[in-house]
Amino acid sequence: MRFDRQTPLVLRPWRRADAPAVLAAFSALDMAQQAGEPIVDLASANRWLDWACGKTTRQTGFVFAVTAADDVPVGNIAVTNVDTHDCAWVSYWVASAARGCGVAADSLAAMVPWVHDVAGIYRLELGHRVNNPASGGVARRAGFISEGVERAKLCYGGERFDVESYARLSTDPRIPPRREVVLAVDAGWSSV
Repeated sequence: MRFDRQTPLVLRPWRRADAPAVLAAFSALDMAQQAGEPIVDLASANRWLDWACGKTTRQTGFVFAVTAADDVPVGNIAVTNVDTHDCAWVSYWVASAARGCGVAADSLAAMVPWVHDVAGIYRLELGHRVNNPASGGVARRAGFISEGVERAKLCYGGERFDVESYARLSTDPRIPPRREVVLAVDAGWSSV
């Protein structure tokens, strides 16, 4: 499917049948270190899905597949590490075929009201390597505010990377997505 800035999106729970899409997304070189283990075959894609499909409560966090009308996932928005202070960590990725047209920013902006208002999470935090400024653009477009740079926070292949940190509070202004984004949350998902 071809994506542009008008393509409607759906955020939905991940499914076991999504393994081929997960494998395809992680086959891009820049995605190689974005999971807890390399995603190199259907078995490792299924292990990633074990993790994603288990995130359906406030206690575990929430993980959304990003799809278009064909229901094939092209991205991921995750809210994890929810703590006792009502703070959580946000992460996102988009498959290379759907990058550059606002998929991540619109998905993140659409997810924010549900996470704040339904799941009751007050503070959302995220960070990105400073050599990935596009990720910072996603954060800013979804209403996240930069809180500074953490020097040499991450290490990949023996190389240290600075990380720019962002956050948004439930009281911050809401930035709506620029396109239609439907949040299709399962009835079994719990905000407690």
